[in-house]
Amino acid sequence: MTDLSIVIVTWNAREVLLDALESIEREILGRQGEGRIEVETLVVDNGSEDGSVQTVRQKFGWADVIALPQNIGFAAGNNVGLARAKGRHSVLLNSDTVVLPDALEKCVRYLDAHPEVGVVGPQLLNPDLTKQNCIHNYPSLVTEIFPKGVLEKLFPRRFPSKRFEHPEPIPVEAVLGACLFVRREVLERVGPMPEDYFFFLEETDWCYRIAAAGWKIMHVPDAQVIHVFGASTKKKIPAETRIEYHRSLYHFFRKNRGGTRAAWIKTLRIAKALLYVMMRGPGAVFSSSMRGRWEQDWRVLRWHLRGCPENEGLRALRAADQEGETA
Repeated sequence: MTDLSIVIVTWNAREVLLDALESIEREILGRQGEGRIEVETLVVDNGSEDGSVQTVRQKFGWADVIALPQNIGFAAGNNVGLARAKGRHSVLLNSDTVVLPDALEKCVRYLDAHPEVGVVGPQLLNPDLTKQNCIHNYPSLVTEIFPKGVLEKLFPRRFPSKRFEHPEPIPVEAVLGACLFVRREVLERVGPMPEDYFFFLEETDWCYRIAAAGWKIMHVPDAQVIHVFGASTKKKIPAETRIEYHRSLYHFFRKNRGGTRAAWIKTLRIAKALLYVMMRGPGAVFSSSMRGRWEQDWRVLRWHLRGCPENEGLRALRAADQEGETA
């Protein structure tokens, strides 16, 4: 029986996708033998136009390519792959990752040895091998009021992070979806990744539901995977990214904490946005970098004051891209 199904969702990311598949080939196909895990790889292409489908089929015939006609999003794309998966466990693996030696094996073996664990996440690394943040806490009133760094420093067990070494696996609330292992029983009992988020917090919401069903979520630090781009979207289109995060945040609260708490969080976020605009306004007159940050703050505040319209943020950018493709 297949031990692990690797699900990779990709969209116009051929070069990094090829690197990811090459690392899988080295790690799994190049090191087969008695006692090694049996793996299948499913590449879900979200309507790429960069030749990804043809290239993968030519260079990596062992990968099962699922070519979709258009971009259906991160969660929905992963769910297409999970529906096809045959493994006892599955891993959602970003196309911009490089699997390091034994990372997949360690996570599978950990799940096998701990039947109470439903989800496992490895340590994500930058290309220079420094640690990335790959542990999440559920959004709450506490995390909204107090800076994340303060919480991580004062309560490292409650708010674990890359700031501290974790020599052993530790329980966490959620792990990053760039590399997330999930056992088949979880999929059967809890269901697939929620598709009611466009971007951000879909894996956090999923982990929330999985934990509520009685499963543990674990971070396994000695399993390591390089995550190449990390915060690339945030750097390229910061205002749209921040708007989309706010939209997902409010949805998470409405869905899991109730409408009243969601309203409180929105009020707090509006107050923060207004404060940032006022504080950075004078500096924006004299500094171009400060002006750029002020413009981002203003766009986020304006979005809130306009009633959080759907035609702004990353979701709107994708819709515009798809309209352009069909024009």
